[in-house]
Amino acid sequence: MTAASTTPALEVTDLQVAFSHPRPAVRSIGLRVNRGEIVALVGESGSGKSITARAAMGLLPHTAIATGSVKVDGVEVLGASERELEAIRGGRVAMVFQEPQTALNPVRTVGWLIGEALRAHGHSGRKQLRDRAIELLTLVEIPEPDKRVDYFPHQLSGGQKQRVVIALALANDPVLLLADEPTTALDVTVQDEILALLRRLRDRTNAGILLITHNLGVVADIADSVVVLQLGEVVERGEVTEIFARPEHEYTRHLLDSVLRLPQPTDVAEPVAEVADPTTPVLHVDTVSVVYPGQRGQAAFRALDSISLELAAGEVLGVVGESGSGKTTLGRTIAGLIAPATGTIRVDGRDVAATRGSALRALRRRLAFVPQDPAASLDPRFTLEESIAEPLDIHRIGTRAERRKKVVDLLDAVRLPASFATRLPSELSGGQRQRVALARALVLEPTLLIADEPTSALDVSVQSDVLELFATLQRELGFAAVFISHDLAVVERVSTTVAVLRAGQLVETGPATRVLTHPQHDYTRRLVAALPIPDPVAQRARRQATATL
Repeated sequence: MTAASTTPALEVTDLQVAFSHPRPAVRSIGLRVNRGEIVALVGESGSGKSITARAAMGLLPHTAIATGSVKVDGVEVLGASERELEAIRGGRVAMVFQEPQTALNPVRTVGWLIGEALRAHGHSGRKQLRDRAIELLTLVEIPEPDKRVDYFPHQLSGGQKQRVVIALALANDPVLLLADEPTTALDVTVQDEILALLRRLRDRTNAGILLITHNLGVVADIADSVVVLQLGEVVERGEVTEIFARPEHEYTRHLLDSVLRLPQPTDVAEPVAEVADPTTPVLHVDTVSVVYPGQRGQAAFRALDSISLELAAGEVLGVVGESGSGKTTLGRTIAGLIAPATGTIRVDGRDVAATRGSALRALRRRLAFVPQDPAASLDPRFTLEESIAEPLDIHRIGTRAERRKKVVDLLDAVRLPASFATRLPSELSGGQRQRVALARALVLEPTLLIADEPTSALDVSVQSDVLELFATLQRELGFAAVFISHDLAVVERVSTTVAVLRAGQLVETGPATRVLTHPQHDYTRRLVAALPIPDPVAQRARRQATATL
């Protein structure tokens, strides 16, 4: 081993980053990422993960005061000039972003984007740039790289776009990759492919990888070691199997205890089929199809194909499947936002598509939504009281005093103090905003609630709290719910039944635990097998067993 290869890809010593707030955002952080090593940096929002990564890129805000040392491949980043930083970025260290769609220019081809990254570091020659772009697309295992080099981002799937982002990061052979939540926006099967790709790239390029994530299943699957941050400080570090098996710090134990796990098939007996309840269902979906017309000569797209489902009062239907499977389309069609091409949807016995006038207004009062991103759905100018009470105002329900009391009661129900009524959304954490979104959805006492990925952006412990709250309110208030998610463990936690969609078709349905522990369809089995087990030993044993098949 040469002396150069023993130099750490990243070495952070006594890093402190402060802003105008009295408490430093990052305090005395130290960590090391060796060549060929994957180190996971974990912790909840506000723990300092992203600030540490930005310091390694020399991208701290100009208002930040940073002390200590951050070396990439032995080169000091803190205090470096802009010219020195331009050479470091992309050349020695590169970032793999969370959301590939926002990282890629939609009006430029994949080859042009990679060529720009190469040109920025002195490469030239049209043929040489194209050849290198194809070589990088081959490295990240894009099919038909010689053709897809001329594709625009919108012509690629989500997983392929993330592969292009990784190819961009690898363009100039960096010694360090900073992977910031690289699989959060991906389906479980695509996530599995990207994690496998990162492992192979680590072995082929010998680059060090700093993985920033709140998904401890991903950490168990891919990391060699773990650094746990809380409120800007390192509270625990160690080899991944040791951290999962014998966590020493209370905060680490709290994070691990919050991780949702699917029951193992050996722990759950296959249930006996239940006799259907003869009561009228809250939701009845009968052979519903949705077809989007083709554009510019393209054929029409069938988003849903003859879907039939029923949901009784007090039940939760979990809807799972990959991107493009029709999950969100189904939710929007149930709510009457999309008209079905064929079939009918009945809520409380009423045909949603055929209802008009005051009857439709009354029906819409029985439906509610919990959005994926409450920050985008809450008016930033409205106080929480105004946001929660808005549906009451629209439907002219109750006096001002009655509406205010309703808001206070709902804040109490979602475990927020009444004093929060005067706050703005910007004054809340992500978990608190999601609680407000839930309160707003329940203000009209709906019989059917539709939740589309309501916890995907939340930290693991906050997600656990919100799911517990959702389950408690659902039991107490008795509303039926359609819970859309790509996280199978979340769906198993809250659902009574599960519907598995693939390419617009319903491939399997049944009791949640039975479907997710004893799946009957090959596609469902693949979804379950792709979900990483939050146990490094068990996950690696499963991966090795799969590799030998």
